[in-house]
Amino acid sequence: MCKTLTLAGNPNVGKSTVFNALTGARQHTGNWAGKTVELAEGSLTYRGEKLRVVDLPGTYSLSARSADERAARDYICFGSSDAIAIILDATCLERNLILAVQTLEITDRAMVCLNLMDEAAKKKIVVDADELSRRLGVEVIPMSARKGRGLERLKEAFLDGPEGAPLKVDYGPVMEEAVSMLEPAVAGKLCCGLNPRWIALKLLEQDEDLLKELERYLGYSITAFDDVAHALKNARELMREQGLGPDGVQSQIARARLALVDTITAAVIRERGSFATDRRLDRIFTGKAFAVPIMLALLLGIMWLTAQGANYPSSVLSSLFNRAEGWLYAQMEGWNPFIRDMLVRGMFRVLGWVVAVMLPPMAIFFPLFTLLEDFGYLPRVAFNLDGCFRRCGACGKQALTTCMGLGCNAVGVTGCRIIDSPREKLLAMLTNSFVPCNGRLPSLIAVIGLFLASGAAGSALLVTGAIVLSLALSMGVCSLLSVTLLKGLPSTFALELPPYRRPQVGKVIVRSIFDRTIHVLGRAAAIAAPAGLLIWLLANISPGGTSLLTRLADFLDPLGRIMGLDGVILTGFVLGFPANEIVLPLVLMGYTSGSVLTDYASLSALGSALTANGWTPVTAICFVIFTLCHFPCSTTVLTIHKESGSLKWTLWSIIIPLAVGIILCSAVNGIAGLFV
Repeated sequence: MCKTLTLAGNPNVGKSTVFNALTGARQHTGNWAGKTVELAEGSLTYRGEKLRVVDLPGTYSLSARSADERAARDYICFGSSDAIAIILDATCLERNLILAVQTLEITDRAMVCLNLMDEAAKKKIVVDADELSRRLGVEVIPMSARKGRGLERLKEAFLDGPEGAPLKVDYGPVMEEAVSMLEPAVAGKLCCGLNPRWIALKLLEQDEDLLKELERYLGYSITAFDDVAHALKNARELMREQGLGPDGVQSQIARARLALVDTITAAVIRERGSFATDRRLDRIFTGKAFAVPIMLALLLGIMWLTAQGANYPSSVLSSLFNRAEGWLYAQMEGWNPFIRDMLVRGMFRVLGWVVAVMLPPMAIFFPLFTLLEDFGYLPRVAFNLDGCFRRCGACGKQALTTCMGLGCNAVGVTGCRIIDSPREKLLAMLTNSFVPCNGRLPSLIAVIGLFLASGAAGSALLVTGAIVLSLALSMGVCSLLSVTLLKGLPSTFALELPPYRRPQVGKVIVRSIFDRTIHVLGRAAAIAAPAGLLIWLLANISPGGTSLLTRLADFLDPLGRIMGLDGVILTGFVLGFPANEIVLPLVLMGYTSGSVLTDYASLSALGSALTANGWTPVTAICFVIFTLCHFPCSTTVLTIHKESGSLKWTLWSIIIPLAVGIILCSAVNGIAGLFV
């Protein structure tokens, strides 16, 4: 049978780097049976044996409060793992050791990987790995996973099997006496190598969540046995006599673990080095004077690079797809004309549009975004925006999911898993679509550049302003929902500010292209092809001599006029539901009464076509607002339904931004009408 190695650790300790170095391309992501949290799995072959590796979600504690912590705890306790490698960051050992101590209390199948030793050396931090091994009672492997150091020793230790015994923490005389009363009774009722001392502690701590999971795993309740129930009653009575209730037990356990961690770190850290550089950078990136200007400057720079850099490759891809369309059309000569036009000028043309428009901006935006993440800047963004989101009744982690939404709203919604509170997770999912995704940015850039700004710098400045407006709208809606549909107080959360690291540019580019760009593009393309078929049919089916597309535009025109738009523009948004990238081409198609999706040769040609059909700066402003505030694309809607598991909240995710967009556009148009 294939042996399984499980990787556990805090976020940002290099756990994923270890996983990638071990498994390479032989990995995939999937849900652990019965759980909603995804686990990364991979394989490798070593010394002729095929080995399986599971990468658990990063977590700070096994005292589970979030889905990630529960998944990590349950897999460590009840998963089919042959060994657990606890990944520690040598530069901040104190924080990492809490999880290590908790894990080592549970199992004797563990070892410790002391990662980022190269970073520790740069910071002049010296950790005595041998002394740490003696104190913890398990093998400790010094490692620099980014440079491949220590991986061979990890594979050897895993294959040979970790040696040791579960760590015993001294919880004081009263707790230890209570545990000794309960542990023998528990030991006789457990199976599969579960640690009776740890289960006894959880019974005394009254960890109902863990005990329910234990009952599900065993198939019976351990407290249903008379001897266990009797021993538990006596142990709790002993603790009550000594003034230890449930809260007191939890505090006693936490204090004992922290005391042990303090003792260990004092013994194994020989030199503590200097964190002056990180502190100086944090004074800049998170200080009151510079934090917001730097965030805006970085956003402006990324938007400018994306807008400028995407133009040429987009035109090249568009030209290639046009040639491919002509070749494909010629190859299908002899086919039924209706079928040929439907497949080539309907499905293929829309697909080509989506790829040509989406791929270049994503190929620029995602690597830039990932470089900031690799450098350690994105957690600082969450830190800077935490106060704003908390005042809106939301969670500071929503800042990270908002940043993800700039690339793709569906990815941003998936990222909401990092938020522990169900209420705050819903807030983040319902408002993520206010952030303009990669599919909407080209339309924003084009319309702003044509009607509201001149030059790349002016366009980038106004696009950045539009993104800031979207953030303000998202916070405003969060505040409104927090006192209406989703009442409640904001929760607390632990936010780690990892050390600054030099980004690995090559790996970042490869990871962002394959893990993000191609993944998002593939999902959009899968939706765009059938959407192209539908659009072509609407444009070419003409009962009574008027196409269904024109009839739809006429029906929506009264509402469009109230909003400062028109029926053709609203039709573009409605039919752009599968992919926001095709909204402007659909608008052109409606204006020209064409039967196929219309490309434009240049931005000036697009501007001339829009102006000829009545566009003004007010129309452009309302278009920008409605681009920020309308229903999410189909991919995002499906993702919201999957993540929330609720049709009700999925419908609200469509209604809320649409209502905001209609109200704002109507107000802007009404105010503009007073001055015209």
